[in-house]
Amino acid sequence: MSIEVRQTITAPTRAATDLPSAAAASVAVVLWASAFVAIRDAGSSLSPAPMALLRLAVAAVALSVPMLARRDSLRAIPRARTPLLLITTYAVLWLAGYTVALNTAERHIDAGTAALLVNLAPLLVAFGAAILFKERLTRGLVLGALISLAGVAIIAGGSGSGHLDLVGVLLCVLAAVLYAAGVLVQKPALRYTDPLTAIWLGCVIGTIALLPWAPQLITELSTAPTHTLADALYLGLFPTALGFTAWSYALRRTDAARLTATTYAVPAVSTLLSWLLLAEIPTPWALLGGAVCLLGVAISRRR
Repeated sequence: MSIEVRQTITAPTRAATDLPSAAAASVAVVLWASAFVAIRDAGSSLSPAPMALLRLAVAAVALSVPMLARRDSLRAIPRARTPLLLITTYAVLWLAGYTVALNTAERHIDAGTAALLVNLAPLLVAFGAAILFKERLTRGLVLGALISLAGVAIIAGGSGSGHLDLVGVLLCVLAAVLYAAGVLVQKPALRYTDPLTAIWLGCVIGTIALLPWAPQLITELSTAPTHTLADALYLGLFPTALGFTAWSYALRRTDAARLTATTYAVPAVSTLLSWLLLAEIPTPWALLGGAVCLLGVAISRRR
């Protein structure tokens, strides 16, 4: 099995622009963009770590269904020390650590600003992948990243309603670093197992890492309003279970730097979702910045 997997991974450039991976990346971007809104809404009733615990626990349970339905589910779980260590590392850094850091940050700043700041991660991944995986920093990728960052700057410069403080900014930067580290660790982990197994194991391990906050979660859920529970269930089922599975599928078939550049579209999608779901009408600068972000993504994903 390992030989077949390695043969699949050794030529990522051939599938770098295939339609299935592009569709999977688009699903992940939309769902992750919606997560910023749901986290902000649930943050008034759930603390950062308990919210992350509930989110990962829901995702782990949801992903257990397709895992148990597979005939080879047990054989898909890696036994060797290296893949298990890689999966554990990205589970703790990305699924648990990033989620807690982002949940905490959104107690200090609004969801849109958080989405903008977390988008430092794609640049970190691009340069990290060039160093670790010898991925090429093509002119298209660099140009697309710079254009998307310009779009992010336009959105940030045109939004005067969000509350910004130093703690929130630092926490978002920390979340971006954990996000980038998680992607760079997950990429080699996917050489040893399939995307569904990898994200299921990651959610289980992340849930175990956050179990010390279970008593606090039970206490807060007893007084939380219904919409808070709905937010947490949504975060677990869609941005986490479905979103991360789609992302893992695309990452297995695409260069890490090129794929992660797609997430520059998250602030633009977050702006649109805030407009549709929260009746927050975006400014002309936000619309312009969103269009520039999408242009950068399109350029970065070209061969």
